[in-house]
Amino acid sequence: MEKFFLSELPLVVRESTLETTASADSIDLSLVAEGLFTANNIWMMMATALVFIMHLGFAGVEAGFSQSKNTVNILFKNTLTPVIGILTYYIVGFNLMYPGFETPGWFAFGGFMLDLPTNGNSAEYASGGYTYWTDFLFQAMFAATAATIVSGAVAERIKISSYITFTLLFVGIVYPIVGSWKWGGGALDAAGFYDFAGSTLVHAVGGWGALAGIMLLGPRIGKYVDGKVIDKPGSSVPLATIGVFLLWLGWFGFNGGSVLSADPGKVSFVLVTTSLGACTGAIGGLVAGYFVFKRLDFGMVLNGLLAGLVGITAGADVISPGWALVVGFVAGILVVLSAITLDRLKLDDCVGAVSVHLVCGVWGTLAVGIFGVSADGKAMPFLPQLYGVAVCGATAFASAFIIFFVLKKLFGIRVSEQHEIEGLDSHEHGIRGYTIVYDE
Repeated sequence: MEKFFLSELPLVVRESTLETTASADSIDLSLVAEGLFTANNIWMMMATALVFIMHLGFAGVEAGFSQSKNTVNILFKNTLTPVIGILTYYIVGFNLMYPGFETPGWFAFGGFMLDLPTNGNSAEYASGGYTYWTDFLFQAMFAATAATIVSGAVAERIKISSYITFTLLFVGIVYPIVGSWKWGGGALDAAGFYDFAGSTLVHAVGGWGALAGIMLLGPRIGKYVDGKVIDKPGSSVPLATIGVFLLWLGWFGFNGGSVLSADPGKVSFVLVTTSLGACTGAIGGLVAGYFVFKRLDFGMVLNGLLAGLVGITAGADVISPGWALVVGFVAGILVVLSAITLDRLKLDDCVGAVSVHLVCGVWGTLAVGIFGVSADGKAMPFLPQLYGVAVCGATAFASAFIIFFVLKKLFGIRVSEQHEIEGLDSHEHGIRGYTIVYDE
């Protein structure tokens, strides 16, 4: 067995093994590798769980920001979304996203279902970062996240059947193909495009899908009347707040897990830039909301916080803490300006998903080419970022638009006027989200 001296180990490994090897001048390299592999895999499984809890966060945000008569409908969709996402990713998505390109290209397919590599549960797989099974589950959570972004934007008037069909196609096929171009070693990766944890590949892709959906669905009844925007108050501000904080918590796994190991320096750095982006995003939303609406708009603070998280996601590992503050603050301002613009265009987004995920996802990806510095100290190039944003955006939007358009022509994608006015809960689910019983 290969041996090496304890003094030659990195400090973090020396300290962790010192007590058990105090009387020895050398240790077994394979034992250290296995220990690091186990530690890495534990962190990646924890990160997977944190990303999973984001679905509860999305459910809270969407239910809180939507009308009470549609609460069950919102929760129904947000429960089915990760179910569909994980299953479709198991059947086709994982091997579409990581097909093993022989040369960087635009499409390849590694086959249906999962097929455990011979080294899939050893330190030889994925540079000792995690097992094959952990790899699949972590990536599957990202796939489901892309779909749930669409859910909030099209809430309160889309047919459940149409939403489920769209999710099957968008998450099962479109998302993994686009993701393969960078994370699977495809053409965008070869072109130098960089997206650490998915400002474009997850958030903007979902945002483009949401934009296509609200364009073809049209606004909710009574949302725009005589040139005025009619507010439709959500059912629960506390629930929306809880949802946002759950999302912030989940983002530690979303970005921290994207290091793909438990490397202490890289993970802690990413968690710091992620948190700073969230904080200044909230401040940006507060400032812009006050300037525009002349009030302390709590909804814009919450969406600003999420905007900051989305914005920093692409470059959380290459943008310094100082510049992360700028990225988050600009994202917070952009989310307010975007929400106003969408209303002027009569594009009804119930929860601000397009503004948060699309607009700020694009901003965060471009910010890598403005503020990012690579590991060797060189500035990250801007043009590959612009190219990646354009290619992914055109593909995601066109695909989503075609799917929704075909569904609209074949089956219809919008509920009846009566169901929309009276609420989807009672008509489609037979129960209400909030029931108050008074004692006689």
